Amino acid sequence: MSNLPSRYFWELTQPEIAEQFKKNPFVILPAGSVEQHGPHLPTGTDIFASNVIGHAVAERMDGIVLPGGPLGVTPMHMPFEGTITLSPETYMSVVVETCVSTAKHGAKYLMILNWHEGNIPSLAIAAEKLHREHGMTVLIVQACYVAAELYGHDCGGLTHGGEIEALAVLAHRPDLVHLDRIDYSSDHQHGRKWDKLRRTHSFQPVLRDIRTIAATGWYGSPQHATTEKGLQMLNDIADAIAKEATELFKMLDEAEGGTAEIKHLKVG
Repeated sequence: MSNLPSRYFWELTQPEIAEQFKKNPFVILPAGSVEQHGPHLPTGTDIFASNVIGHAVAERMDGIVLPGGPLGVTPMHMPFEGTITLSPETYMSVVVETCVSTAKHGAKYLMILNWHEGNIPSLAIAAEKLHREHGMTVLIVQACYVAAELYGHDCGGLTHGGEIEALAVLAHRPDLVHLDRIDYSSDHQHGRKWDKLRRTHSFQPVLRDIRTIAATGWYGSPQHATTEKGLQMLNDIADAIAKEATELFKMLDEAEGGTAEIKHLKVG
């Protein structure tokens, strides 16, 4: 295991990064957004979640977390103040150019760890470009869906501003969570109906406005979220991602006729 003082790229010195890339050329790009999350969660909920999970995964897989920009593709939330969105073209350029810079310094394996569903189409195109044109071995992880698989049954599913998202922020910045301000969650049945519809494989309606899902901009039941449960969720998600990602990177290496260099050093 590396003796790095931090897993965040921007907190390391140039020699530390150079040595790490020689040892294990693995980087993680957090992907999220800045958008409204009701009266109780910060606008940076999605990028906070991807950053803290990314750091936990980097500790387990001996990687470095890149400075993924906080902004994402989120026009659906623009009717509410607190939202900043990029165009898909701008977002893809930022993702590609950030990762290409590290590839030029020796990074080979890239995990894009995403918490914002609106980024998914753009990230798929950017990942393809990074693989085919810049030689990176790329794996996209939808961390919000991993969270839903592990904790959805206990937290009312993956809802916008609900318990799962509250737990993700509590694991990183509990001072930014204000559960005492919860007072107008939108109708849960209506929200779950629309969220389920837009997440199916067969039919995917394009929504212009988050108010189609939740009139107030959010729905869910985050009142039972605690910092302790948030930290447990963080560790469970990071363990699950590290375990599966290690195997997938090995499979990708084998498919390309190479030998697996990435190391799964620790889980738990």
